[in-house]
Amino acid sequence: MVTPLMFLQLCVLSIVLPTTSSAFILSDGIFEGREDDLFAEILRDEAVSRLDQLGKVSDADGHLERTFMSPASVRAANLIRAWMEDAGLTTWVDYMGNVHGRVEGLNASAEALLIGSHLDTVVDAGIFDGSLGIISAISALKVLKSNGTLTNLIRPVEVIAFSDEEGVRFQSTFLGSAAVAGILPVSALQISDKRGVTVQDALKENSIAITEESLFQLKYDPQSVWGYIEVHIEQGPVLEWVGFPLGVVKGIAGQTRLKVTVRGSQGHAGTVPMSLRQDPMAASAELIMLLESLCKNPKDFLSYDGQCNDSTVESLSNSLVCTVGEISTWPSASNVIPGQVTFTVDLRAMDNMGREAVIYELSNRMYEICERRSVSCIIERKHDANAVICDSELTSELKFAANAALKRITGEIQDEVPVLMSGAGHDAMAMSHLTKVGMLFVRCRGGVSHSPAEHVLDDDVWAAGLSILAFLETHM
Repeated sequence: MVTPLMFLQLCVLSIVLPTTSSAFILSDGIFEGREDDLFAEILRDEAVSRLDQLGKVSDADGHLERTFMSPASVRAANLIRAWMEDAGLTTWVDYMGNVHGRVEGLNASAEALLIGSHLDTVVDAGIFDGSLGIISAISALKVLKSNGTLTNLIRPVEVIAFSDEEGVRFQSTFLGSAAVAGILPVSALQISDKRGVTVQDALKENSIAITEESLFQLKYDPQSVWGYIEVHIEQGPVLEWVGFPLGVVKGIAGQTRLKVTVRGSQGHAGTVPMSLRQDPMAASAELIMLLESLCKNPKDFLSYDGQCNDSTVESLSNSLVCTVGEISTWPSASNVIPGQVTFTVDLRAMDNMGREAVIYELSNRMYEICERRSVSCIIERKHDANAVICDSELTSELKFAANAALKRITGEIQDEVPVLMSGAGHDAMAMSHLTKVGMLFVRCRGGVSHSPAEHVLDDDVWAAGLSILAFLETHM
């Protein structure tokens, strides 16, 4: 069965996908005798061990949870920093808690290549999301250190483990990468979590005294950066479906997060007649059903005008996805009609104008429903990120590097690496405001992510690290 996500990714491939090839069903031991030449000890064995080790650094017992500036997040940052130093990198932690590791190469004044991903997780997470990109980059640089070529790089290379991408604690994604890219507003420092702790407070609790001035100092000079690349698990089923361990990313869907607050009249569950109720829970249920209907069939809701034409609606029909992932009530008791309900909306699409049209139509219809039900409705935009098209030069280089890595592993010339679109957001979205970006996807079992069931084959971890190594070797 082709899922909506699968269709989203397949419909925008820039090449014809190769047929499934057993050469890409990698398993341990196939390449025995050739592993010394392919640095399996560092790029596979040690990398996998480090992924497992980092996956045990959690704020919760029984599941992986590591949010912005939490105790586990700080422990993970210290561990990553030690691994960066083991790879020969000079390290530091910036005012937003991002961990940096840098090697200057032959020319410290040249434009730098940045490689990154995030160290934070969702609640009940898998061990590969974010971490794979960080560890694969560190491992590739460690190979260069071990063979004595680390200082032969023609430009500085810097690995960044971003402190926040998921946005779990403060409901504001890309705190780390947005600060480096210079697009994080000062107001973000005063965003509060559920306990009333602000971003600034959380940093201060960890001896990071950020101010408005130091926030601005975090922004990198665009003239000092050559480009940014990111390795990440696909979080979808396409690579597994076509039998490839790696794919390059053509672009990333735009995303908007909303917070919807519905207020009604709190009352006794047994004494208020149904006809007299102003129930925000019932209203919220109708609002959520509206969201589902609109996102399943946008063409039935959007009018055709100068801003919403045939191509926009067609794009939305193929790419629009909407999710209510969090809902809370007050006072949240079984025998009380709630006085307030709050829920989140995550809305993503490849077409920026179409996404705005959906938000406009959704908001208007939500307000109409709330007015009819005699409840109030507040819709807040908590996060916006436009769709990003990856740089064609970086995409070509990453495709070449991935092909080279797979050829080295299998000893054979392979079909072209697939090119996909990403329905998930990544730090590359924020970094695109600073410099050109490119991404490499790594196959994950069943396309499952944001779950303990998230899994990447050991040899696919190896292929990812070898691809970064091949990419770096073109900059020597």
